[in-house]
Amino acid sequence: MTTSSDSSQRPNVLLITVDQMRFDCLSIARHSVVETPNLDELARTGVRFDRAYSATPTCVPARAAIFTGQSQRKHGRVGYQDGVPWNYDTTLPGELAKAGYHTQCVGKMHVYPARRLLGFHNVMLHDGYLHHNRNRSHVAAKDHYDQVDDYLNWLRERVPGADLTDLGLDCNASTVARPWHLPEMLHPTNWTVTQSIDFLRRRDPDKPFFLWMSFVRPHPPFDPPQAYLDLYSDVEFEAPAVGDWADWDDAMQEGLNPVTFRGKVPQRRLKQAMAAYYALITHIDHQIGRFLQVLNEYGELNNTIIMFTSDHGEMLGDHHLFRKSMPYEGSARVPFIVNDPSGRLGLKQGAVVSDVIEMRDIMPSLLEAAGVPIPSSVDGQSIWKLVQPTEKTDALNEGIAVNERSELSGQTQRIEASTWRSYLHGEQAQGDASNQWLTNGKEKYIWFSQTGVEQYFDLIHDPLELHNAVHDVNMTERVAYWRNILVQELSGREEGYSNGQKLIVGCKPIATLAHVYE
Repeated sequence: MTTSSDSSQRPNVLLITVDQMRFDCLSIARHSVVETPNLDELARTGVRFDRAYSATPTCVPARAAIFTGQSQRKHGRVGYQDGVPWNYDTTLPGELAKAGYHTQCVGKMHVYPARRLLGFHNVMLHDGYLHHNRNRSHVAAKDHYDQVDDYLNWLRERVPGADLTDLGLDCNASTVARPWHLPEMLHPTNWTVTQSIDFLRRRDPDKPFFLWMSFVRPHPPFDPPQAYLDLYSDVEFEAPAVGDWADWDDAMQEGLNPVTFRGKVPQRRLKQAMAAYYALITHIDHQIGRFLQVLNEYGELNNTIIMFTSDHGEMLGDHHLFRKSMPYEGSARVPFIVNDPSGRLGLKQGAVVSDVIEMRDIMPSLLEAAGVPIPSSVDGQSIWKLVQPTEKTDALNEGIAVNERSELSGQTQRIEASTWRSYLHGEQAQGDASNQWLTNGKEKYIWFSQTGVEQYFDLIHDPLELHNAVHDVNMTERVAYWRNILVQELSGREEGYSNGQKLIVGCKPIATLAHVYE
């Protein structure tokens, strides 16, 4: 791994993020339907992390973790809240810029103010539909969506009067879909790649670059181009997983609400939404392939470290739940792939890593790959120690069974590091559904702070979280073990969730911790 002080010898860094993509929506992960050929190839010749999570699985806090390399407790955003200034002094793009990188973001940032650079030299912004910036009653003219969003202004130059609401789909509607109504080249997914390609033309050729190519999709609206929707129009989908603990009663018919978090959705509507969701993922995959081809044409592919992930997942009907913010696998677990075409990092190609990683690990990993010092403010960890072949990991690969998904193929490998984190603490301030959770990738403990409801899942034997084993006699000790860890994690928190001895039910959840405002 390079540690040269000469920036010209350092690799380019390409961070590709998507919004709201489930961990299992990769064909290389044995999804029964979705097609992701370019991501599959990145994983086949790189490394796939099978237990990657978003500790606070909504857009704002997840992106705070990416920018700062910090846990949610440290960066202070433990729920979704717009309009709170991002006053972070130390960021991933900022550190790379100081080290001589040309830094560029194309697509979604979801910071405030919307055009705050946070260390980037330039941003071509498309955040999707931002409620805060669209609200004309309280947003200053300079911060209004018409003024801050580059994609919308670009689109209106080509389609006068166009808006993101033209399709009639809400930006959080995970249960309804329809095809994109304009030429495919005008879709925001294509725009993100088009602008990223243009950056390759405009970049400083004497500097390595850091490009964050940040897609808004497959976050709703579910609006894939017709050609991609057609790929899934006649496919039979597996029914969403529904646990024995799920709420089967939908007396209020919440499932009819297009932006519902829960409920029974009409089957035809749900099938169309699933088809569109998968179609958006394949569309993104093809556009990633388009960018990688141009990156190769510029002669930069073999000098670029590539990382792909999502900020959070999508429940997509699992347990009669939709959207994100929940502690379950569909919402909190994300795809995560790294690829190093030149081999400079010494990655074990084709490996599948089962250690738990999180959004906070992106910043230290990419800084280390670039030979840039990791600031003391960062509390994430560099993932490279998990994927570099050593005598120890080779021995582990020979003697340890792979995870349940890898068992299906019989060809992937598992690497573990005894010094890695023993568990991850996640949470989401979400009103009555506010939750706290812990996982080591093999077990998961969940506590709903407003009701006191507990859940425990054995993820090895029950990967779909079908059975809440919290009251199973043989799991009493495990539940108590995890509960005590959460008591300690929450001790001293301003919400009052724990007194150091027990969890306290009913404390008022807050989305942004007090120190963020200081």
